[in-house]
Formats: sequence, C-alpha cells, structure tokens
Amino acid sequence: MNRKSLFALSAVVVAAAAALVPVLWSGTGYLHTGAAVAATPADQADLIKKGEYLARAGDCIACHTVRGGKQFGGGLPMATPFGTLYTPNITPDDQYGIGKWSADDFYRAMHTGRSKDGSLLYPAFPFASYTKVSRADSDAIYAYLRSVPPSNVPSRPHELRFPFNNRNLLIGWRTLFFREGEYKPDPTKSVEWNRGAYLVEGLGHCGMCHTSINAVGGPVNSAAFAGGLIPLQNWYAPSLTGSEGGLGDWETKDIASLLKTGVSQRGAVFGPMADVIHNSLQYLSDDDIHSMATYLKTIPQKKEAPETMQMETSEAFGSALLQQGGKIYHDQCAKCHAENGLGMPPNFPPLANNQSIQMHSAVNPIRMVLNGGYPPSTGGNPRPYGMPPFAQALSNQEVAAVVTFIRMSWGNKGTPVSPQQVADLRSAPLD
Repeated sequence: MNRKSLFALSAVVVAAAAALVPVLWSGTGYLHTGAAVAATPADQADLIKKGEYLARAGDCIACHTVRGGKQFGGGLPMATPFGTLYTPNITPDDQYGIGKWSADDFYRAMHTGRSKDGSLLYPAFPFASYTKVSRADSDAIYAYLRSVPPSNVPSRPHELRFPFNNRNLLIGWRTLFFREGEYKPDPTKSVEWNRGAYLVEGLGHCGMCHTSINAVGGPVNSAAFAGGLIPLQNWYAPSLTGSEGGLGDWETKDIASLLKTGVSQRGAVFGPMADVIHNSLQYLSDDDIHSMATYLKTIPQKKEAPETMQMETSEAFGSALLQQGGKIYHDQCAKCHAENGLGMPPNFPPLANNQSIQMHSAVNPIRMVLNGGYPPSTGGNPRPYGMPPFAQALSNQEVAAVVTFIRMSWGNKGTPVSPQQVADLRSAPLD
C-alpha cells in the first residue's frame, strides 16, 4: 500500500472513530474554577515571574514568535504532512490575541485542547503533554502572558488539505491518542524524579519529537521516547531510553550539562535541539535540570523501534567506503576530533563510542557533515565551537565514505551509509 493510500485509509479510520463517539465531545461548557489573580501586587508580580519561568520551560516563544516579529505574536508556519499550520497570537490583545480569555479558558486549552469558543485545537499544539500541567502552573503562565505587550496582528488561517482541514476528524484523533489528566506523582519515586517526570512529560513536551509518529500524526506510544525522524525536517530525534542512542550509560551530570549548556563530555547538540536549549532549557534552574536528567536516566528501553531512513549497502562497497573515508577523516576531521576519535570535549565532541553516531539512522551525522552547525550559545557556553559545512567540498560518495568511517571505527558498531542517502539529504531544509 503506498503512502497516499495509507493516509486516505487513516482518514477513514479516524472519521469512523469520530462517528462513534460524538457524545464525548459535545458542548463547550467544560470550565474550571479559579483565577490567575493574586491577593496583592507583590504576589501578582511573583506569579508573573513564575509564569515567565514556566513559559520558558514550555518553550512557548519558539512556536509563537516569528523571527523579527513581536514576542508571542504568532504566525510561525509549521509544515506537516497534511499542510501548513500557523501558530496563533497569544499576546493579551483583545481583538487578535487572548486578551478576552479568562484563566479558565486558558486552562481549558492547556488541559483539554479546546479553544475559548470550544473548538478543537490541532495537536501541533502539544496539549497531549500540557494536559499534565497543574492548574496553578497554568494560571501562572496565563498571568505572565497577560503581562506582555499586546500585538494587534491577526492569526493567519491554516492551509491544510482536504480532509485534514475538517476539525471534526480531530474527534477521532483525540479518541485514539489523547488522555486528559494532570500529572500524578509516583509515590514510590523521589520528589526529584517526579519533578523531572512532570517537566519532561508535561511542559517540556519532549515526546513530541523523541517519540515517532504514525500516518495520522499520532504518537507511537509503545515506542515512547525511543526516538524517531522528525517529519519534513529530516533530523532524527534520538532515543532517550536505555537503547541505541539513548542515555542509559550516560552519567547524570553529563545529561544535565547537555541540557543546560548544549555541550558535555559525551557530546553536543545541533539542529532543532539546539534551538530548544537556546530558547528554553538554559534558563531552567540547576535543580530542575538535574531533576530532568534524573528522570531521563530511568526511562526503560523500548522493544518497538521507530522507522528510520537507513539503506543497505553491499559488504564490498561498504568496505571500499570505509577505506576511502579513513583518508578523508585524516585530512578533514582529525585535527578537531583526533585520530583516535576521542575529540577534545566539550568543545569538539568525541566520535568514538558516541551513540548518536552509531544509531541505525545515519541522518544526523550525514547532515552535520553536509551542513555543519553550532551548538547553542548559552550562559554556560557563550561562545560555542562550530563545525564547518562540507557540502561544497565533498561529493555524495565522499560524504558517505567519511560518515561510514566514523560509524564503524574505534569500536563503533554503526553500518555503512550510501551516497543516495547523502543525495536525499542535500536538499533538506536548514531551518
């Protein structure tokens, strides 16, 4: 069955599910009591400050602010397999923002994925994660957003293909993939572990990238946090479990360093994760970062592996690539990453025993060789060392050769990659 047919069949399945359960989603009267108004001006200032911190933890600015635009003014295009979504204006503007929203309205959006008028929100807004956020934290974020300058710019309409522009289909999606409910602490775990779980599963919405999705944009929950290809971005979000590119053998301090600064003794972040750290994680407290690292260390290995873009190469061709790649590595890479692949961390990450290099998917190392890049500039690493691009200097076969070499040398257990894989990724979007 081809992919187009699969999408069509999936739409029928979701529509059928929608027809079975309309009673579950009728009406717009789901409200919660409480308001985001503190007793005194000093308390209100503290509430706003708390909300600003939590909005950073949720990385709200990344999606709701376009480059060069007003903060939280919306309008960021989000390409999906179903068309393009545009993020809304969430400033306190009465006409185009959330100026007329109450704290109840805001909590309903966070907790149930419904707008002020009761309409269903598309799951590009991570309400499946934000439903775990407490009412108190939701009220604090609301208070903060009410304090930012209003932007009198209308939200741009979505551009989705039929039938995905029919919000009624979301009823089926929600039935299959959405479970409403605030985070409930595990009494058998420590306070620190529970705080980390709350941030990772809730505000941090880490599963949005690090869990693979199916044909209708739903998470493959049996492979939660096991990694997956980010649709249309062609970056591979690695596993956060104890498997292949996961964190099982990392020390907590190295995970914390990576989350806080973008670099560690074990590796560095590039691509979409660099933006997450630049906009969000670097601003979190050391205690919260350590809590997240503590929780991430305990995510169990998953049996179900996500789909990848790996392609097979013959043994003879792989051997030839390995030999060619060794020469290229010596000439182009060894000065920073060392002949033994140990690098000079944290400035130049090690390639030997680097799980992200050895993953079944070779997307990330191919893209790094082609396009280069920098870890994020953070308070803990304000002037990061970068990697130059080699797209203009190396052919598809030469890139495949050097990536094959680093995946199969120094005890690494990766597999060869093909020149065709490199060709497919040359045109991948850079932003």
